[in-house]
Amino acid sequence: MAIMKHVPTLFLLLSTLLLSISVESLPPPLFPDEALPTKSGYLPVKPAPGSSMFYTFYEAQKPTTPLPDTPLLVWLQGGPGCSSMIGNFYELGPWRVLSNATNLKPNPGAWNRLFGLLFLDNPIGTGFSIAASKQDIPRNQKQVAEHLYAALTEFIEQNPGFENRPVYITGESYAGKYVPAIGYYILKEKPNGKVNLMGLAIGNGLTDPVIQIRTHAVNAYYSGLVNAKQRESLEKAQETSVALAKAQKWREATEARTELLTLLRNMTGLATLYNTARMIPYRTDLVVDLMNLSEAKKVLGASETVRFEECSDDVDEALRGDIMKSVKYMVEYALERTDVLLYQGMLDLRDGVVSVEEWVKTMKWSGLGAFLKAERRVWKDGEGDLAGYVQRWGNLTQVAVSGAGHLVPTDKAVNSRDMIEGWVLGKGLFGGGGDVVKQTLSSSFLASS
Repeated sequence: MAIMKHVPTLFLLLSTLLLSISVESLPPPLFPDEALPTKSGYLPVKPAPGSSMFYTFYEAQKPTTPLPDTPLLVWLQGGPGCSSMIGNFYELGPWRVLSNATNLKPNPGAWNRLFGLLFLDNPIGTGFSIAASKQDIPRNQKQVAEHLYAALTEFIEQNPGFENRPVYITGESYAGKYVPAIGYYILKEKPNGKVNLMGLAIGNGLTDPVIQIRTHAVNAYYSGLVNAKQRESLEKAQETSVALAKAQKWREATEARTELLTLLRNMTGLATLYNTARMIPYRTDLVVDLMNLSEAKKVLGASETVRFEECSDDVDEALRGDIMKSVKYMVEYALERTDVLLYQGMLDLRDGVVSVEEWVKTMKWSGLGAFLKAERRVWKDGEGDLAGYVQRWGNLTQVAVSGAGHLVPTDKAVNSRDMIEGWVLGKGLFGGGGDVVKQTLSSSFLASS
């Protein structure tokens, strides 16, 4: 009888023990609550019925203005055909994966500290975005812009209170074409439309390819990466691509450019032309692994049937004839009407400082003369360390980011955030702060928050 009295107690203890073991054995969620997007999913692209653009949106963490007035940053990845989820989870999003595909960490330099941040998988067919058919994928920048505008207006319409939010279109690499294209389209075709465009920002952009590829040989030579004989070989390869572009043999010119870049990499022996200091390429493959997990697709509202690829071959093929074409005229048009930021990581051998400065000085823009004469100021971070250099005049700001390559936010997270915040808010060196040579946005913000 004494044994029977203790049976319920023993059962309760065993049940509690088993429950605690089962709870402890459950793996933590892949995305902590604070890492979840505010909204994500698909935006129909009306010029291409049945097609839709995937997005993830993160509201500002600590906005300093009412949300209807809080700036909205739009991020576009390059490629052509590479997913903005790379930017989201490897560069400037609030949570990043840098060493392990299933281990997300808070990003100390997230771009949505003060601003809303919208990532778009552009063009359709890229990342999780859906193209109803290969024929619907854009072939030129006008079609890219039309699709982007349709997605942006749809996003604004779906979110009451977003009608007047200041919009800044940002992106890197091949978005050196996308950003000017959508900016030009809004300013020229839809100046009174639903997108309240306030500025364009391009990081390490390919914008005027013919001029830019002509800098590779001299840049590598004076960096000590090739000798005089190799420089001559590179110059010949450059001119082959340039001649084909001038003959409007666009696809052939693109192939010749690829051969040039392969030659440059083989000569230098670099792990990647995107950052001369890296011993291994950027680990963007970690994002691919993350995005192909069923839990990630479910959390983000992405189609579970889509196999995520970092860059789409179909999109690359569709835009192959566009790659060597210039959109410099779009930047010129934008500069007369809105703010433009061009920033480059100084370790990028493909689309770095020399490459961009070369096309900038050939622009037909009313403020160019004054810009070229403007002082290039030293930018120091909140710790007093060298962060880079800033040159600005009128609507144009150019920033050379020290210690960074092609993926500036990955290499210099906090400095990249301070740069974009300073530019949008018009503070410090990025807002024409006279003789101020130390950008203290981080410390001043922290003191007030």
